[in-house]
Amino acid sequence: MTLKVAIVGRPNVGKSTLFNRLAGRKIAIVHDQPGVTRDRKEADAKLRDINMKIIDTAGFEYSKDDSLEKRMWLQTERAIKEADVCLFLFDARDGIQPYDEFFANLVRQSGKPVVLLANKCEGKLQEDSIHEAYKLGLGEPIPFSAEHGLGLLDLYDMLKPHDKRTKDEEISEKEIQDEDIFSTEKVLAEDEKIKSRPIQLAIVGRPNVGKSTLMNALLKDERMLTGPEAGVTRDAISVDWEWKGRKIKLVDTAGLRRHSKIEDSLEKMSAASTKHAAFMAQVVVLVLDADAVLDKQDLTIARQVIDEGRALVIAVNKWDIANRQEALQRLNDKLQTSLTQVEGVPTVTISALKGENLDKLMSAVFKVYDRWNTRIPTAPLNKWFADMIDNYPPPLGKNKRRIKLRYITQAKTRPPAFYIFSSNPEGLPDAYLRYLMNNLRKTFNLGGIPLRVTVRKTGNPYAEKDKYHSK
Repeated sequence: MTLKVAIVGRPNVGKSTLFNRLAGRKIAIVHDQPGVTRDRKEADAKLRDINMKIIDTAGFEYSKDDSLEKRMWLQTERAIKEADVCLFLFDARDGIQPYDEFFANLVRQSGKPVVLLANKCEGKLQEDSIHEAYKLGLGEPIPFSAEHGLGLLDLYDMLKPHDKRTKDEEISEKEIQDEDIFSTEKVLAEDEKIKSRPIQLAIVGRPNVGKSTLMNALLKDERMLTGPEAGVTRDAISVDWEWKGRKIKLVDTAGLRRHSKIEDSLEKMSAASTKHAAFMAQVVVLVLDADAVLDKQDLTIARQVIDEGRALVIAVNKWDIANRQEALQRLNDKLQTSLTQVEGVPTVTISALKGENLDKLMSAVFKVYDRWNTRIPTAPLNKWFADMIDNYPPPLGKNKRRIKLRYITQAKTRPPAFYIFSSNPEGLPDAYLRYLMNNLRKTFNLGGIPLRVTVRKTGNPYAEKDKYHSK
């Protein structure tokens, strides 16, 4: 079983740095500004032979009212309750602060085992702070540096007694080798086993359109911080989830504003985190505000998603309070005039706040995901290809001879990519390719997803460079 470890402490003590260190990659945003982390963020990690689920939390700031800080603390409190062990960080350079003592009392009351880490101990100047930490009542502090990886062996020794695995459950060297073989076989059989893998589903959009509210509605849990403040979510937060037996990795992201309006370095990092999450996803749900559907920034996001080859679903949120007829007319007009790269992008009207039409949204997600994974057998594909050429032959080339299109084959899926072999690939007009691609979408039900078509010269594989067309 996996050990659940919550990383807690006041703002700016290095929790996200430690989270990234244990995860082995930069997942959480790290910035000098205090209070960057707001939602709790989870990732799988491994420290030697200890498999862990680590949880990054917001820094504790005491607040009695229903402020953003109070809602952040409630998320941290839930992380502590769910954890098997808490890693309590304090800044050894600053010494013990009042918030450290207050937070330590709350953690002690939880009854959870605690490992006390004196972070930022790169030198010997912090010895006084380390000795002062005994008054927190959390045991012996470990000199530590999350940034430089110092003290990880001591941390391992403290976590090992809490590791849930027994010796019988530990993986042998032979099992590891078998797993490597199995992984290779999985890659070779990707098309056949693709449906058993979790779908990477990212929720993106402008600030304050209801992305986190939608995620909470899908999860049926107040997992994400929400509120009237714009830009509450700063980091991409992923959660494992299931919908009707299908496994999904659901990712909430920070709102994306126009690039020209982003000046703050923290917002730039949030935007980069959002784009990385969207471009790594398989299906992207673009959430729109029903009162301002597909404005310039929405269209920019949609085009970037399509250019990256991701499957796109548009969710028009706040439908319960919208001027519906006007919103639908505006949406249809924008799709026809401004998003012509992909025909048939699925659109669903929802109310995340009231939980309306969420099943329709997820149904659209799985339909477009299945299209994104489509593999067309060679025989029907080439029959279709021959019919298209008979109905509308390719034009004449520069040498006044008709361009010959010999055959077509599907190179890969996710998104579907095709090779067309021709005697003169450079001479084939873009208009003829659009004719083929539009009919390909209609014939094989590939609407709403990007397609990749490469026209290659028959014969010598080292001939002139291929001509690429992506729609």
